[in-house]
Order: sequence, then structure tokens, then C-alpha cells
Amino acid sequence: MEPYDALDAIDVFAAATSAFECLKGTLATADTAVLAHHELEELIEAEGRELLRLLFQAHLDRRERADHHDVGPVRGRDGRVRSHCEPGHSRLLACVFGTVTVTRTAWRGKGLTSVHPADAALSLPAHLHSNGLRRLAVLEAVRGSFDLAKAAIDDRCGSVLGKRQAEQLVARAAIDIDSFYRQQVPLPASASTTLVLQFDGKGIVMRPEGLRPATLKAHLTQQRAMRTRIAPGEKPNRKRMATLGCVFDADPALRRPHDIIAPPDGRTSLRPPRPGPVARAKWLTGSVIHPPEHTIAAAFDQAEARDHARTWLVLVDGARHQLDLIESESARRGIEVTVLLDIVHVSEYVWAAAHAFHAVGTPEAEAWVAGHLTTILHGQAARAAAEITTETDSRGLRGAKRDAADACVRYLTCHLTQLHYDTALARGWPIATGAIEGACRHLIGDRLEITGARWGLTGAEAILKLRALNDNDNGDFDAYLRHHLAREHQRLYLSPDQNNYDLTA
Repeated sequence: MEPYDALDAIDVFAAATSAFECLKGTLATADTAVLAHHELEELIEAEGRELLRLLFQAHLDRRERADHHDVGPVRGRDGRVRSHCEPGHSRLLACVFGTVTVTRTAWRGKGLTSVHPADAALSLPAHLHSNGLRRLAVLEAVRGSFDLAKAAIDDRCGSVLGKRQAEQLVARAAIDIDSFYRQQVPLPASASTTLVLQFDGKGIVMRPEGLRPATLKAHLTQQRAMRTRIAPGEKPNRKRMATLGCVFDADPALRRPHDIIAPPDGRTSLRPPRPGPVARAKWLTGSVIHPPEHTIAAAFDQAEARDHARTWLVLVDGARHQLDLIESESARRGIEVTVLLDIVHVSEYVWAAAHAFHAVGTPEAEAWVAGHLTTILHGQAARAAAEITTETDSRGLRGAKRDAADACVRYLTCHLTQLHYDTALARGWPIATGAIEGACRHLIGDRLEITGARWGLTGAEAILKLRALNDNDNGDFDAYLRHHLAREHQRLYLSPDQNNYDLTA
């Protein structure tokens, strides 16, 4: 006959049952009968959260009883046996319902660290806060400031998470993003679908310890003209450049130059502009810690995983260093890419030159720009540069006006091989960097540039990567969190037979 265990006679769910009956009784009283619906919502939310916490606590207590009856001995991750069990070891766990106590059995051996099998069974985190709180902290932190994230969590879960703890949870949650994408297999596309890569950079205001050495030196040694503010033309040297990369598929959409630039006399209803190609299966990445070549290599890895045989089109803004890195990476991999300059950046130079010849905001300036951009879109950038030079000389421009015209001519002549828009339009390729420009605004401008924000490297990198993950077209966020939690479990609860294998990160 098995011995009688008095613990089994105690209902672990008694407290939760009592809380439910109490809440039910409260809602049936005359006092609550006069409450407005929002007051009822507040009452049920507060009492209901405590009811859920008690249910969670009761389940953990029930698991602890089963853990108490487990038989050993237990082998630790070092492969050595712990033969002595000691029940009653407890730790706190802050979860989305509040804080609960996890009580479990410790298996011990002389000179060895204790092993808690229940920790692995529950996949408990190494820190106080649950994985559910980690997910909530990430979702809130990628939307707004950490102060707002903490306020939102406090409103939903009670006071279970501090601001610094939220920052730590978010930073920890981003560590497996690179390994996650190395395991993903993108959906295949047809041979006619263009594989588009785009790159850009944007500065993030950093705390001094997060600046690159040269920027920090310039920040500390800068001699300012005024003591209380920055003079025109001065730079505060407080930013660190982040590099973003974007890869997407685009089905061909054939267009004409006049689909991009309206003729000087305007469009007619007989020839409406044709729509451009649409980005799909978009993938974003970025880094403020790693140099630009790291982000470019990551984007090339993603593109190679998609296809080798398709046309590779790289769209950039014309930065020389960026172009050199792209050329070096494509040569290293033996991949032929077509590099095209963003037409919007080209048009900005043309507009600046137009204001050297015509007043700002006049129809003449608009017609001048339309004429030269149409020439460039026809693949005749050299001709446009020659015409601007001739007009500059004939008018005898000097000073700032001459500089604006010469800058436009230099930009065109230095990038003639990346201005074949006639080929791009005929083949239905995109000719603007809207995807990466939008990513810079959304990933960095809307979050990392909020008023008063100054970032450390770890926090900025985590937010940048998590926002990119959340913005991808493939709905990767939930899949990534599952991947991350599985790897966290492996790191914390490595089994003895895994000791000879390294985790890839």
C-alpha cells in the first residue's frame, strides 16, 4: 500500500477558486449595479489579472509536487551525477500576470553546482522576467520610447518591469536575428523577376562611448564659434552612421521617360503614366555596430539565397565609398550586378543647377529640369552634362550659381556608367531607392531619432534589427521569437551529450 501524502489533500487551485468566487460575488452586488461600463472594465481587469496570477501560481505549485516525487540521480550539463535531492528551492518569476514563485527540487553533489530539472522543463529564463514579458517589451519598445514601453507594460501587467530591465530584455531578444535568417529559405521567383538590392546610411545620435574613435575625438576637441549653441555650418559630431540594406523581388513593369517626368507642357489624358514595379518579399537589415561592408555582405547573402540566375540590380545614391564596397563584394563572389543611381538623387542635382539659371519656383525652372531629366532618362546623361556646361559658359555664371551647375555636371560625368535609365525602363526595372529611403525614415527616423534620444551601441543595434525584422514582408517576427526562445533554452539547458557541439550564433 502506498503511503498517504497529506499534500495531495490540499487543492492547489483553492486560492484561485476563492478569488473567482469573490469576483463573481462582487459583480453581483448592488454596489456594482450602478457602475458605468468603463468602471466595470477597470474592476474586472484588476481583479482578473490577480485571478490569472493565482491560476498560474497554482499550476506551478502542482508541478512542484510532481517534481518532488521525481526519482534521481540527475546528470548536469557537465556530465557529472548529482545524487542528493533537496526540495523546496524557490525563485521568483515576473510574468504578464504579476510575480509568482517557482518552487522546485535541487539535485546536488559535493563540490558541484545544483541542478534544477524543473527549470529546464519550464524553460525558465536566467533572469527574473518571463519570456512573455520579453515579447511584450520588444513589441512595445520597437514602437516607441522605453519610457512609453514601460508605461504600457505597467498598464497591462502591473509594476513588474523597470525601464533598464526593459532595455536589457530588448537587447537580449535581438541576439539571434542573424542566425535566424541564415536558416530561412526564401520563396523562389521566376527568371524574369528582378532581384533588387538597395543600400543607404543614416546617422544616429550616440552617447560619447558609442561614437567611433575619430568622431569622438572631433567631438571632444571641436572649437566652437559660440559657447551656447552651434554656429551655421558646424557639426556637433554626435552621430554614428548606421548602414541599411534592402533586398526584394520586382516583376518587370515597362515604362517610358514621360511616365517618370511630365513633359514641360503637361500630360494629356490620352497617355496616362504607367505604374512602376512593385516591391515584394522585402527583406531589411541594418547595423550601427558593424562597418558598412558587413551590411552589404549580409544583403548579398540574402540575395544569393534567393537566386543566382536572375538579374541583380543594385540601386544606390552615388556615395563613392558605398559603390567601391558593392563592386568589391560582387567581384569577391563572382556575381555580375547592374548598378543604377537613384533618379531622385539625380533630380536634386539637376534642380540645384536649374536655380542657377532660373528663379526658384518659376515655370521656367520646372521646364528646364523636365527637359534635362528627360534627356538623362533616355540614357544620354553625357549630352545633358555637355548642354549644362555650354549654357553655364555662355551665361558667364560665377560664384554659388557656377558651383551649383558644376556640381551637377561633375555628378553626371562621374557616374555615367550608372545612369543607363533607358535600359532600366525598357526592361521594367525600378530606378528609385524608395524602399531603402522609407526604411531609413521608418527604422531610424521614427524611433532612433525621437526627441532627446541618445543611444548606446547595444540598445541602438537591438532596436534597429528588431524594427527591421518587424518591417519585413514575410511576417518573420513571431517565427523569430520562437527561434530565439528555442536557442535560449539550448544555451541555458545544454544537455550532457551536447557538450561537444558549439551553438552557432
